[in-house]
Formats: sequence, C-alpha cells, structure tokens
Amino acid sequence: MTIERIKIGPRMSQAVIHGDTIYMSGQIANDPTADTAGQTRQVLAKIESLLALTGSNKSKLLSASIWLSDISTFDQMNAVWEAWIDPENPPTRATVESKLAGPDLRVEIAMIAAR
Repeated sequence: MTIERIKIGPRMSQAVIHGDTIYMSGQIANDPTADTAGQTRQVLAKIESLLALTGSNKSKLLSASIWLSDISTFDQMNAVWEAWIDPENPPTRATVESKLAGPDLRVEIAMIAAR
C-alpha cells in the first residue's frame, strides 16, 4: 500500500494518505491575535483546504482531536464547530485543555478522514 505525504515540511507533513485514510497534523491559526472563535474559524478553513487537496471533504471526517488552551472557551469553539461541521456526518471527537506550542495559540485541531 502506498503512502503519500502532502505539504512536507522540515518537521512534519501537513497530511499523510495511507490507503483510503487521510491523517492530518494539528492545525493552528495563522493569526494568533484572534479570539478562540476566530482561531477556530482559521483552523477549520485550513482543514477544509487540506481535505480538498487530498480529495476528501467534511462528510468523510472520521475523527477530530481538539486542544484548547483554556477550556472555559469551549462554547466559543463549539459555536464555530457546529456551524462548520456536516451535521449528517459528524466525526468522533475529543476536546481537552492543554498548554499549546505558543502563548497566543488558543486552539489546535487534528483530523483523520476517509478519502
């Protein structure tokens, strides 16, 4: 079975396709000055772009892992998530509070999808 790496960088690939499964690295906002809702919008836009690049879409999401720097912003993230997600095909999901890689980062999301 082949392995295809998408947007290869010095530390990681943004996505890896193995068979019919797409594994996406954790995505963070480009503008860390935004609030949690704004950063969530940015991250989901990046994920949607990766899905398109790999030949998939939101209806094929299998799993999401979400890290919030402050769990008290859970409702802000969820409001954006619920407006974005395909309501007929929601993935499994886990959300936890965690210290993120930069002090201004509020949310990071990694996904697994089918092709």
